Amino acid sequence: MALIDAVMWSLHIGFAVLWTGSVLFVTLAVVPPATRGEVGRGLLSSVVSRLRWITRIGALVFVATGGHMAGQLYTVERLTGTGDGHLLLTMIALWFAITGLVEVASGKAVADGDVADVVTDAKPFFYAAAALSIGLILTAGLLANPFGV
Repeated sequence: MALIDAVMWSLHIGFAVLWTGSVLFVTLAVVPPATRGEVGRGLLSSVVSRLRWITRIGALVFVATGGHMAGQLYTVERLTGTGDGHLLLTMIALWFAITGLVEVASGKAVADGDVADVVTDAKPFFYAAAALSIGLILTAGLLANPFGV
């Protein structure tokens, strides 16, 4: 059983790093030049499409791995009645919010029209997803803290 637990943790953490890093990269490295018209439609569509796929595949991985880990570590009482449980619930809420924001932003960013205009429409959603991604990382750090919350 220890091997499966290690695989689940590794997949979960690996996809979390890939996903949050991708959200931050697109927001900080792609959106600003795209709003200035410095990024072409082909490149923008390619990057945003990859972010969408990472988000969607990550969702499947997170449900499978997170479900396994939560099933091993949490009861309903621990989930709803402890600091660790509240942090986990916060992480789940942040994950849903970020996923929704990425989907909305991605849809707006690849809409028909001038690249700078469509990215400008998508920018607030990307920025919100990035801010919540930082919150997710901080929450994960609190949850992983060996000294307790």
